[in-house]
Amino acid sequence: MSNIRLFFSKVLSVGMIGNLDKSQSHYLMKVMRIKENEVFSLFNKNGEWEAKIFNLSKSIVEFKITKQLRKKENIKDLWLAFSPIKSNYLNFMIQKSTELGITKFLPIIFDRTIVRKINIERLQKIIIEASEQSNQINIPSIAPLQNLDSFLKKNSMNLIFTDLNSSNNKFDKSKLSNKPICIMIGPEGDFSEGERKKILSFREVQSIKINTNILRSETAAISAISIINYVIN
Repeated sequence: MSNIRLFFSKVLSVGMIGNLDKSQSHYLMKVMRIKENEVFSLFNKNGEWEAKIFNLSKSIVEFKITKQLRKKENIKDLWLAFSPIKSNYLNFMIQKSTELGITKFLPIIFDRTIVRKINIERLQKIIIEASEQSNQINIPSIAPLQNLDSFLKKNSMNLIFTDLNSSNNKFDKSKLSNKPICIMIGPEGDFSEGERKKILSFREVQSIKINTNILRSETAAISAISIINYVIN
C-alpha cells in the first residue's frame, strides 16, 4: 500500500471505477510515477478507500476501489476565528491549524484588521493538501468573511478568547458545553476596547492569556490550538 492519499469529493464505494481530475492525474503520473495496478488511497468525509490504478491515459488516471480502509469519523468540532493577515503567514497558519485538528475556519474583519481580503479558493487548496498529508478524513470548512457582530450573533459555541489583557492563564475544561469550541485570535493591532467588551459579554466565553509575550497571529493560533487540544484530549 502506497502512502499517497488524495481527497476525492464524490461518492466512493467498493468495486466502483472512476477518474481523477487532470491535476491529481498529473500528480500521480508525472510526480509520483505511479504505474498500472499500483495502489493508493482516496478519502472524503465518509471514509477512506484503497484504490488501484485501472488505466493510465495521456492525461487521466482511471482507478478501481478495492476495499474500504477507514470509516467515517466522529470528531470534536474545533473552530478557529481569526483576522486575515498577509498571505504567506496566513497560508502557514491555515496549513498548521488544519494539521492540528481545526474543523472550521472563520475569518473576521475587526476594527484593526489590516488585510481585508482573502483568497478562499487558495485557502481551500491548502486545507485539502494539509488534510492529505496529516492523515485526516474530514476536510475543514472555511466561512466567508464577516464582521464581529455577525460572528457573535450567528454562532452557538464555546468561545475561547485569547486576550493579552486577561489575568487568567488557565483554560477550564469543566465550563465547556457540548457545543463546538471556537478559539478566537485577534488582529495584528489587537482587539479594540469595544470589541473586547462585546466578546466578553458573549454567553459562553472564556478569556485566557496564552503567553506573556506578544505573539504573531500565526504563532498565537498554533499555540492556542495546541494548548486547547492538550486539555480537551
